Amino acid sequence: MKKTILTTMLALGLMTACNNGNQQNSNNNMKQDLQLTQEWDKVFPLSEKVNHQKVTFETQYGLTLAADLYTPASYTKENGEKMAAIAVSGPFGASKEQSSGLYAMRMAERGFVALAFDPSYTGESSGEPRRTASPDINTEDFMAAVDFLSKQENVDAEKIGIIGICGWGGIALNAAAADTRIKATVASTMYDMTRVSGNGYFDSDDNEEARHQARETLAKQRLSNPNAMAGGVVNPLPADAPQFVKDYYDYYITPRGYHKRSGNSNDGWRIIGTQAFANSRFLYYINEIRSAVLVMHGEKAHSRYFGEAAYKYMVEGKAEGYRVVGKPNPNPENKELLIIPNATHCDLYDGGYTELEGKGESKNLIPWDKLADFFNKNLK
Repeated sequence: MKKTILTTMLALGLMTACNNGNQQNSNNNMKQDLQLTQEWDKVFPLSEKVNHQKVTFETQYGLTLAADLYTPASYTKENGEKMAAIAVSGPFGASKEQSSGLYAMRMAERGFVALAFDPSYTGESSGEPRRTASPDINTEDFMAAVDFLSKQENVDAEKIGIIGICGWGGIALNAAAADTRIKATVASTMYDMTRVSGNGYFDSDDNEEARHQARETLAKQRLSNPNAMAGGVVNPLPADAPQFVKDYYDYYITPRGYHKRSGNSNDGWRIIGTQAFANSRFLYYINEIRSAVLVMHGEKAHSRYFGEAAYKYMVEGKAEGYRVVGKPNPNPENKELLIIPNATHCDLYDGGYTELEGKGESKNLIPWDKLADFFNKNLK
């Protein structure tokens, strides 16, 4: 009997050693060397109140993400302080050199460790073919960012929040519903990418025939030219373009926000790159998010209906545009909808913009201190 037990223990030990070795090899195989730009190439100036460094981290899908890590300049390792941290991404099709980097830097100015990352297949992050998307991979991007922040010596792993901007607002809510380590979430000027992919803008194509035609088109595209790109901001801008298209142009194409690695500033996204979004719904379980959520939208934003519907469904379990009905949220008291007066969709990318001797000047339409107060209150 003793011999049998000993043999079993040895076998288990060998299996453990092999598994640990395989795990180590797996981790090593996941890491990819990225060619990261080291010089400052953001669309905003670096604040003197923060320190900045380029970092990378891995997702469970074997992708390596590139990111900018911002920390308060006042932080020193000697005091051993552990800070609250925030991961930021978006807008959908943008890069970390644009809006997400600005949000991260402003939060670092206010005492947080903040990480702005390029999602899988975009910017400086890995993944081929470029500029493609996936409901599960993009949700994992946020959760992998939480993994990374949790392991930083200056971060309190119990105090981590996220910010999703534009299309990444919906993804952030999905991540918050899936990952209980996320203690506070801000969805700023959000799109629900699954809703707009399946229903069109303002649900104008929310019918079986329209979806069937879209599916037929995408099916043909997969065979004719699966890597064809589309969806960048219209350039040149037509005189009769809708105001929100003009707003996108003003941000992505002009010096205000143009960046060479941003899909929105250039040739856009793979036409079939969001095909899976149309048959998915990010926000199915957001009425079960127990942690704090702030949905922030501009009063004049064309996308406002996404945020208002998401907030209503999150709190009440039902809302216009949602076919499912769930139970009311168990913690509605820590959910908030904030409408910014006079702000458009793109005003919440960078606070608004006016032309001043060829340089951008903020209108300060983003309530940075309000965001800091929200995270300080809920990351404790």
